Amino acid sequence: MLRVEHLTKTYPNQTQALKDVSFEVADGEFLAVIGLSGSGKSTLLRCINRLVEPTSGKIYLDGEDITAASGAGIRHLRRKIGMVFQQFNLVKRSSVYTNVLSGRLGYVNTFASLLHLFSGADRARALACLEQVGLAEKAHVRADSLSGGQQQRVGIARALMQEPKLMLADEPVASLDPVLAHSILKYLELLNKERGITVLCSLHYLDLVHRYATRAIALKDGRLVFEGLPQAIDDAQFKAIYGQEAERVSLV
Repeated sequence: MLRVEHLTKTYPNQTQALKDVSFEVADGEFLAVIGLSGSGKSTLLRCINRLVEPTSGKIYLDGEDITAASGAGIRHLRRKIGMVFQQFNLVKRSSVYTNVLSGRLGYVNTFASLLHLFSGADRARALACLEQVGLAEKAHVRADSLSGGQQQRVGIARALMQEPKLMLADEPVASLDPVLAHSILKYLELLNKERGITVLCSLHYLDLVHRYATRAIALKDGRLVFEGLPQAIDDAQFKAIYGQEAERVSLV
């Protein structure tokens, strides 16, 4: 279980991105995080894996305090937490295979990581992860030769290399067209249902939230303003989250 307690993040410029946010995520859930751009969604996900340092509050994964970890403790915790980024974050000039192998860096020592030395088992695992996202035949091509949707699938395969318990997806389909958006979310849904990986995914479109999420939370100006089933987001709740001038848009 993931538990977030009174999480607050204030950046050095005094922007308060998160304000006393608390919620829980049960094992095996697919939780959508929704809200306007600038509402705190990305900051929340990045606080969970400590890419961003919280100002105050606590985050627990299976009872272990993520916010108290340091050094090797953070490295160990990050093995359990995969991350899929909006802009893919691949090494464009490296091969797809090398990019996926980099997801295993948390399991090798510093010397081996600098030389990119991996075991035969890790190399086999990388190919298996690429097979799972339908890209085994692209293993030895450069990452920048792939389409946006294919690059995002490489990002998912890289995260899978960590053997994560929790997968964070930070607006993973924001730069993709509707067909590719569904393709990527179906891969995340497959990992959620077949492997039991808990997924936290920030999304903009409510039809995607209704289709893939088992539960949703909403942020507005850094505060938690909704927590519940996606189907409970009626027109009034939608306006409360996105503003009175907002209109529902369907991603078909």
